[in-house]
Amino acid sequence: MSKLSSESFSSAYLAKNSLKKISVFAGHYGSGKTQIAVNYAIWLRNSQENVLLADLDIVNPYFRTADAANLLKNSDIRLISSELAGKNSENPSFPPEVAVAFDDNSYFSVLDVGGDDRGAIALGRFADKWRDAEFFFVVNTFRPLTADVDSIIEAKNEIEKSGRFKFTAVVNNSNLGDETTVSDILSSVPIVEKASAGMGLRLAFTAVNANLSDEIDKYISPIFPLTLFYKEEWAIRGSK
Repeated sequence: MSKLSSESFSSAYLAKNSLKKISVFAGHYGSGKTQIAVNYAIWLRNSQENVLLADLDIVNPYFRTADAANLLKNSDIRLISSELAGKNSENPSFPPEVAVAFDDNSYFSVLDVGGDDRGAIALGRFADKWRDAEFFFVVNTFRPLTADVDSIIEAKNEIEKSGRFKFTAVVNNSNLGDETTVSDILSSVPIVEKASAGMGLRLAFTAVNANLSDEIDKYISPIFPLTLFYKEEWAIRGSK
């Protein structure tokens, strides 16, 4: 995010939400939670001295926070990632330094958690270690497993049961990749709002491609502008 868009989001977001020391992003495969986790960590780093991003995704073999290693390093964000993360392992092994995310209060920690109920199992291992935390349920209504209110609620319940935690907020990340239009995003809002109300959760923000943020901001708030990268671009962008 540019500094200008970051400041705009900060003002709108912090007017309605408190900033937690731990921010967990979880959602079904294709929700775009990894893009959001990386962007959110960079946003935090604009105002916080110590920020870390921990990859606890045991499901997604394609796109992981580890692919953004150079970008995060250049942003002075600590990345914690296991070599087994993203391998769809039944018994993933996390490096000991993952404990820093839970035990070191000097850090603002962002956790990227697996894309379905199996991925949430990773969180269950730390159920006794939660402190000041926000659990964001990332929803993309253009994915088949979260396309309507009932399926969104079902997905939320599955992940909570496996992860032994309760979501505290919803993030609307409905998109069709590069083909996403303003009308696509606006059409998703009533669905996510109704699902959020049905789950008793607040809608924290709507994430959109930064190129569309000015248009969307006329209709809904807060808007979280995303700088989107594809896997092949992470290393290139991060090396500049």
